[in-house]
Amino acid sequence: MKQTRLAMWSGPRNISTAMMRSFENRSDCFVSDEPLYAAFLQQTGLNHPGAEEVIAQGDCDWRAVTHQLTGAIPNNKTLWYQKHMSHHLLSSMSHDWIYQLNNIFLIRNPHDVVASYIKSRAEIAPEDIGLLQQAELYDELCSVGLSPLIIDSNDFLTNPKLYLEAICAQYNLSFEDAMLSWPKGPRDSDGIWAKYWYQAVWNSTGFESRPEQQTTLSHQHQKIADACMPAYEKLYSKRIILA
Repeated sequence: MKQTRLAMWSGPRNISTAMMRSFENRSDCFVSDEPLYAAFLQQTGLNHPGAEEVIAQGDCDWRAVTHQLTGAIPNNKTLWYQKHMSHHLLSSMSHDWIYQLNNIFLIRNPHDVVASYIKSRAEIAPEDIGLLQQAELYDELCSVGLSPLIIDSNDFLTNPKLYLEAICAQYNLSFEDAMLSWPKGPRDSDGIWAKYWYQAVWNSTGFESRPEQQTTLSHQHQKIADACMPAYEKLYSKRIILA
């Protein structure tokens, strides 16, 4: 039986959790929510909301985690959606396991990411929003002959069905209409950190277009967004564009 593992590499404050809802609503899919988060927090000591709880309840052994992520898909499913934050992939962690996955990059303009991120966590650095790590991982994967699919979330939200159909076609999966909507509320598959970050997804029943907003960042936060812009522009230029 063919098994497919999709690794969705994103940064925070993107649509990666909504995408996880979409794939979990399929009949054939198992999902994992940020499986490297506990190891990341233990190694970095960063003060994230609920960090102690995440470390206590998660698996901090990244080798054991990545071994599992490349093993048999749980619950007799044939598709595994793995939601990854690219900044959780620390330099101390091997990348060989990633080459065994079908990798997709989900990107968002860093100005919008920073504006959203600081609503939940005041402390922020360029490394916290994942774009720098995405650009590095993209180069690495290309160097070994793997070309990740890149999707800009604003593009995606203009026509979710079209982009989901393209993802399914890319990996020889059948598209299911169930991917376009889901019940409100938390899921057992949500990470323990969901109560700090997932309110919008918990209140959603499908992909929702973002209202146009003119957000003015402080000088400090603008510098962080600007530091990530070259990485974003590089990946943006290589994204898939669908009519």
